Amino acid sequence: MLAEDLSTGREQAATEPWWKGAAIYQIYPRSFADSNGDGVGDLPGITGKLDYVASLGVDAIWLSPFFTSPMRDFGYDVADYCGVDPVFGTLADFDVLIGRAHALKLKVIIDQVYSHSSDQHPWFQESRSSRNNPKGDWYVWADAKPDGSPPNNWQSVFTGPAWQWDARRGQYYLHNFLAEQPDLNVHNDDVQEALLDAARFWLDRGVDGFRIDAINFAMHDPSLRDNPPARPGGRRTRPFDFQQHLYNQSHPDIVKFIERLRNVTDSYGARFTVAEVGGDEPLDEMRAFTAAGRLNSAYGFDFLYADKLTPELVARVARDWPEAAGWPTWAFENHDAPRAVSRWVTEEHRDAFARMKMLLLCSLRGSITIWQGEELGLPQVDVPFERLQDPEAIANWPETLSRDGARTPMPWQASAPNLGFSNSEPWLPAGESHRALAVDQQSAEESALQFTRECLAVRNAHPALRCGSMLIVEAAGQRLVFERERDGERVRCTFNLSEERAPFAPQGTTLVSTGDVRGDALGPYAGIVENVA
Repeated sequence: MLAEDLSTGREQAATEPWWKGAAIYQIYPRSFADSNGDGVGDLPGITGKLDYVASLGVDAIWLSPFFTSPMRDFGYDVADYCGVDPVFGTLADFDVLIGRAHALKLKVIIDQVYSHSSDQHPWFQESRSSRNNPKGDWYVWADAKPDGSPPNNWQSVFTGPAWQWDARRGQYYLHNFLAEQPDLNVHNDDVQEALLDAARFWLDRGVDGFRIDAINFAMHDPSLRDNPPARPGGRRTRPFDFQQHLYNQSHPDIVKFIERLRNVTDSYGARFTVAEVGGDEPLDEMRAFTAAGRLNSAYGFDFLYADKLTPELVARVARDWPEAAGWPTWAFENHDAPRAVSRWVTEEHRDAFARMKMLLLCSLRGSITIWQGEELGLPQVDVPFERLQDPEAIANWPETLSRDGARTPMPWQASAPNLGFSNSEPWLPAGESHRALAVDQQSAEESALQFTRECLAVRNAHPALRCGSMLIVEAAGQRLVFERERDGERVRCTFNLSEERAPFAPQGTTLVSTGDVRGDALGPYAGIVENVA
């Protein structure tokens, strides 16, 4: 429970950029709110729910793609970087959304997809028409080997070989993801300038920053060297898992493009840029991408794909990002990962764990991202095969856990059709397990929703939590203990990440706690944040 009456204290950290320590609420437009009854969420639906989002105490929203797209990968296959797909609305709808968000003091961050486009994009249509057209080198093309096989052994994330034959050019094109997502040749200065122009288009419309999708896939090895085999160990469910990805991604020149992007965003004032960095060893890239003059922040998949949340994991992640290494962004859930309460804990402990997890997220050093519905403690939905939409899950079923199970419609009203998301059958089924956790069912003080608001209020009120340093005190077995400090304020955060009771001795004044917190012990999945100086 909250031990003191807190007012918003972001002003106390006003000397820092707005994004430093910010809480960002991720919205997947297809699944948030449907305003026109077609079963798919849209921009007006989001605008109508922004008061709810603002009530959480977050600083910004991050919108997953809403651009013109054939939706083979639900917006991450962009056919027009400067257009709104009709299923989501219009540019005028986007302008209304921006205006309402800013009136509520919410910043707006949008996705930018620079590594690939849709095969329906006019750039690709022109590029594939001949080898000598003005955009002939805007994508990654290569001749077949003498026996007609692909240029090298690179594998795509989703569907086997990363090369697709195109008869019109008589060449293969590279696709690190779906065949319908050809890779842009970001080595080409004209491609870079076109992408920067798209960024300027959205900055001119008032966006406050960009989340850069799959940025480490943006450039390839021009020599097209074969990737070596993967090191022994690890689970392999796709051909992609059998290789070390040394040459189809992570080219050192990516940072030069990032510097150009940063120059553009800086010319618009206080804008925020955060990179998504996947892969087996992302840390060096995250640090390189966020060095001086590059992106403001980066996040990896340390938590998103972890099998278990442990003190050792949190400690390692924190130590990997010392203050000298830049500013991290953390997420326990997003649109690409199964719901954390279904990954990390048994059903018996889900409610307690959801609250403890939220308190931990709000206590970490860095900016934080909350995935829509995470504030409600939503579990993963088991979407049957015949209702799957996720191309990766369909291609690798049943070995790959579907991303669709985390993308199901937001539950607004327990008794309404489709839990208040839409009057029509939604594009993905609403989760029956979400009915009791719908927004309208979580008005009680002890609910996960209300506790999320408490956690964010404490984070906003205490500069030590929002943007202070972080020192790991203990991280072994059950207990995780760390301290946050800034300007003479020291906050101690203690968590029990197990199903058994753990020893505990109070150190100061309680700011917020969850679970069974007694004078000598913490109950299963309990946590407490104390002001100790």
